[in-house]
Amino acid sequence: MPLVPTGELVAHAATERRSITAFNVITLEHAEGIITGAEAAERPVILQISENAVRYHRGQLLPLALAAASMARSSTVEIALHLDHVTDVELLHQAAGCGFSSVMFDAGALPYAENVSATATAARWAHDAGLWLEAELGYVGGKPDSPASAHTAGVRTDPAEAADYVARTGVDALAVAVGSSHAMTERSATLDHALIERLREAVPVPLVLHGSSGVPDGELRSAVRAGIVKINIGTALNISLTRAVRDTLDSLPALTDPRKYLGPARDAVAGTVHSMLTVLAH
Repeated sequence: MPLVPTGELVAHAATERRSITAFNVITLEHAEGIITGAEAAERPVILQISENAVRYHRGQLLPLALAAASMARSSTVEIALHLDHVTDVELLHQAAGCGFSSVMFDAGALPYAENVSATATAARWAHDAGLWLEAELGYVGGKPDSPASAHTAGVRTDPAEAADYVARTGVDALAVAVGSSHAMTERSATLDHALIERLREAVPVPLVLHGSSGVPDGELRSAVRAGIVKINIGTALNISLTRAVRDTLDSLPALTDPRKYLGPARDAVAGTVHSMLTVLAH
């Protein structure tokens, strides 16, 4: 099946008041597991590759992007390819040539005026290149470059500021800070659903929830009802993958064939994806 533009999947989910889930790809096992889980759930997904994942692959975006796109085209479900949390403008400018239909440009660490200026420039470039652009306003906890938490006073997205930000930047979707945090290993986050509803009313573009791995099932479903459209999940996949590798090597300490421990790890990723998509289908 051909790759589907991210914007189409998000727009369709928004129209139906449902969600579309984006899963982080770091290795081929991630991509294969995500696609297998999506096919089992019969749900479309977004494969997203972050700037951090690109750094892990020695700064080379194209090889992993080509592999993910090739696997997606062999899938029986609709899949989009998204470049996530980009701060490097040079990397942003590689997106269209590497098969991506969308980018999340992250200028969230900058003061508001600088964030607006940088993001507006990125959005103009993206739209000229035929790409859909997501940005972030507010602080989603768990980033290594900031000591602030998701619950620090003043870090959550203000609806009036969000409306101004979207109008001035021209972005196609907005990631908002409503209580979730990146890199959570326990599902204990509590979201501000009233704030999500206010943001939905104030902002004319779809809302995105980052750090969703740490959000319990009921909170995720409530967030979608309140107005979240795109849900990002990464850490939950890494937990499943690592646990499976560790369990296999603990039980077979003499094992050296990576296929013997990466295979179960890939299956664990698929199981997590299927579970999350099943939760969000209701």
